[in-house]
Formats: sequence, C-alpha cells, structure tokens
Amino acid sequence: MWRLRPYVMHLVNPLARLFAGWMPGFGLVTYRGRTTGRTYHLPLNVFRRGDHYLFVLTYGSDSQWVRNVLAGGGCQMRIGGRDLNLIEPELMVNPAWDLIPWPARFIERRAAGATEFLRMRAA
Repeated sequence: MWRLRPYVMHLVNPLARLFAGWMPGFGLVTYRGRTTGRTYHLPLNVFRRGDHYLFVLTYGSDSQWVRNVLAGGGCQMRIGGRDLNLIEPELMVNPAWDLIPWPARFIERRAAGATEFLRMRAA
C-alpha cells in the first residue's frame, strides 16, 4: 500500500474531502500537527461500534495523522453531516476483525495487510 500512498494523498484525498463528512462509511478527521500546530483534514473510512469509532490503519501506526491524534489525545470528526469530538485514542494491534463489516475486513486484512486499528470514543 505504501507505493500507492503518493497517489492517494495528491489525487484521492482532495476529492474525498468533498464528500467524506456526509457519505456513509467515511469521516473527515480534523487534527493538529504535533510540532507545527497546523490543522489537517483527512478523509478516512470509519466504523462505529457503540459509542466508539474505529479506523483501520492501512499505513500502520507510524502514520503522521495517527501519531498526531495520539499525542493530542483525540481529534474532531465530521460524520453524517455532524461534528463530533473524539477522545481517548487507543491503538489496537491484531484486533478482532469482526469489529468491522466484511467487505472492509476483506480489503484491509487481505489486500492491504493491515494489522492495527485506532479506536476513539465520542465525547
């Protein structure tokens, strides 16, 4: 997946930002950079389980957005047209894959080789 990352960042993400905050299965995550303080908006697949939201870490926990959210203790997210504050980020390694729907499970687990989730609770 790392080979596709430049294309995703420069082609897919700008388009996805247009609909990620209201389209089912997507969220627009807003967070601050740890050192720059700059605000970032990242479209991501998100799965809700109770009052928790799960993000499959396709590029792993070393991704800058994950490190920023963990350091900041949370982030904001627009999902389904409403804004939420997400708190208590928790990194999950080798998670129970039944937490996400089977189509995403197949893609993330088999094709992308993902082994980590980030779980946060709505404030």
